[in-house]
Amino acid sequence: MTYEFEGKNEKEAIEKAVAELGLERDQFDVEIIEAQKNTLFKKGYVKIRVHTVSDTEVASYEMQGKSSSPVKKTISNPLAQDEFEQKLLDFVNEMITKMGYEVAVEIMFREDKKIGIKLSSSSSSILIGRKGKNLDAMQLLANVYAGHLGREDVRVILDAENYRVRREESLVHLAYTTADRVRSNRQSILLEPMNPFERRLIHTTLNDIPDVETISEGEGLYKQVRVLYKGLGY
Repeated sequence: MTYEFEGKNEKEAIEKAVAELGLERDQFDVEIIEAQKNTLFKKGYVKIRVHTVSDTEVASYEMQGKSSSPVKKTISNPLAQDEFEQKLLDFVNEMITKMGYEVAVEIMFREDKKIGIKLSSSSSSILIGRKGKNLDAMQLLANVYAGHLGREDVRVILDAENYRVRREESLVHLAYTTADRVRSNRQSILLEPMNPFERRLIHTTLNDIPDVETISEGEGLYKQVRVLYKGLGY
């Protein structure tokens, strides 16, 4: 479904959409269709078009073979294999326990310069947090600790309830649906704020589409990706 909202800036227009539609920001895509800067005689405004993604649209992309779901990584031995892995598991366990939650931690996968840790807890939704931000924060601390152990070369990945896999799948779907809308409407679409890994996934997914390009906007860790039609002159 498509809706239009107007505000004095993009943020206000999006807030109106959230309030009126009763949706979370990640449940719709935003397309800027008109913008007017403040002048001496006129107040500035931004008009946006909001697209909500339906289950039917997602299924359609899967049927077309546009979905490139990531492969779930598993290993045969979830126990620590050396001192580094054991210290890492102990650190993550203690960190979450001190937060007040019970958790079981184990090795999820091992790759060259990368190790995954699985969190099993009755409080998984809290540990994941909105848009995975709690999981990202704990993952950052785990990587800092790995650096203190002299393993700056290893990237630590934390996951719970297969959130990372599900999130990647939804972002791939989002990337393709957004690209088709941009190509059809010749308009840019600004996606939700994402962490660096999620932004890179969007950029990579759409990299081979010749008439679409992506750029990151904003400051800080959680920037937004704008999907553009080449030749739009944005």
